[in-house]
Amino acid sequence: MGQPTIPGALRAAAERFGDVEALVDGPVRLDFIALLKRVQSVARALVAGGVRPGDRVALNLPNTWHWVLAALGAHYAGATVVPVNTRFTGVETVDLLRRSRARALVVAGDFLGVDRYAGIRDAAVDGLPDLATVVRVPLDGPLPPVEGTLDWDAFEALADRVPLAEVEATADAVKPDDISDILFTSGTTGRSKGVLSAHRQVIEVAAAWADCGQVSAADRYLVINPFFHSFGYKAGIVVGLLTGATLVPQAVFDVRSALDVIERERISVLPGAPTIFQSLLHEPSRSGRDLSSLRLAVTGAAPVPVSLVHRMREELGFDTVLTAYGLTEAVVVTMCRPGDDAEVISRTSGRATAGFEVAIDGGTGEITVRGPNVMLGYLDDPEATAKAVDGEGWLHTGDVGVLDAEGNLTITDRLKDMYICGGFNVYPAEVEQALGALTGVRDVAVVGVPDARLGEVGKAFVVVDGPLNEETVLEFCRSRLANYKRPRSVEFLAELPRNASGKVLKRLLSEEKA
Repeated sequence: MGQPTIPGALRAAAERFGDVEALVDGPVRLDFIALLKRVQSVARALVAGGVRPGDRVALNLPNTWHWVLAALGAHYAGATVVPVNTRFTGVETVDLLRRSRARALVVAGDFLGVDRYAGIRDAAVDGLPDLATVVRVPLDGPLPPVEGTLDWDAFEALADRVPLAEVEATADAVKPDDISDILFTSGTTGRSKGVLSAHRQVIEVAAAWADCGQVSAADRYLVINPFFHSFGYKAGIVVGLLTGATLVPQAVFDVRSALDVIERERISVLPGAPTIFQSLLHEPSRSGRDLSSLRLAVTGAAPVPVSLVHRMREELGFDTVLTAYGLTEAVVVTMCRPGDDAEVISRTSGRATAGFEVAIDGGTGEITVRGPNVMLGYLDDPEATAKAVDGEGWLHTGDVGVLDAEGNLTITDRLKDMYICGGFNVYPAEVEQALGALTGVRDVAVVGVPDARLGEVGKAFVVVDGPLNEETVLEFCRSRLANYKRPRSVEFLAELPRNASGKVLKRLLSEEKA
């Protein structure tokens, strides 16, 4: 592949895999040669629109073929990709566009019933002076024209203004240590921070993930994790380039349409949060479906009961179920390996990968990580960078965990999620893991709520798949948890609030439900 850059990976994929399908999204079907040609066209269009090496290109789209072409095209033009969470409001998106000084924006014209660009335009009362090109992508039919914007076809037509040799030279000039992307953290505990990563880091973490999962050109990969999240983009799009696996993006997870795609496209690789697999298992229309192509599941971001691992293997037909641990600042830190037993997969997030060292702070129990693939830093925020990465290069994750003798990491909680009951530290993940073993509990989250006598006590928010009541849940906890760990109350919900990566938004539970 030569130097580890994303343009280099794309060129190598076209040479190695040729007419193997690279990207399938509805009627759009591109092999690796065609993918390279379309990316070159998008890169030329971006250059025609004023994008120069080092500029930032913001993408505010769901998982579609447009996202893949726009991201790879930006890289090919020497630019930095800035993924934007599609659930962000116009105000939040404008904040990211200004902070990143985005030169171009590719935005869904209509997604989930909302005109994304209209919200951005209304929020940008003082304008966006750095923004030169806006491309509105139609997802549900033709869009009415908006002054100062291009639709996708008109945008790609700009490519005719720039010779191919110009973007080839630009792609040649991309270096492994150039910044490939700025991914903004979810901001659930404060203002989001822009995480800077280099091309070599993206390639290395994707290669490590692919190696652990033994992904190959024989695989067909359903990408449910959003591309704007590091997992969907780096362990999705880039893994496809490195291995020749066919990417099949899904814009919005819908269990029935996911089952349709698994059958029709013979999907073999399906990563996702545990709730994705719970939904597949509980879908009545699953009966009679041909899911025999499923091979590899990778999950995490929430407790994974042993019973779920067994059911994924026995009822969904996965040969391999792996758990993994990562964060935007390091992407994939640990991962289980094929051959690990169900207990290891459920109890741990596997062993270090991608050149990482993992250690536990003896005072706080915080997980710290060091290695060549730790982020370069936070965008324009040296103070936050210094706080996150100490002088010896250890990234302080904010997660609490333990390592076993084999180096398997168990995440016990977030430091910020811990609460103190009667003087004892309680880590909600331990309580959630216990409750996950109760028959009828489909999903669960535990938070600390104020208590006049004990300071804080646990409250469990439970999604059920059977006849359970509060007393049954509390009685179950009495036989399995120390008194200070046991929830004092239970609230039943239709679903838990989650962010795009599948993590429960406990802040919402604490603020709105306590």
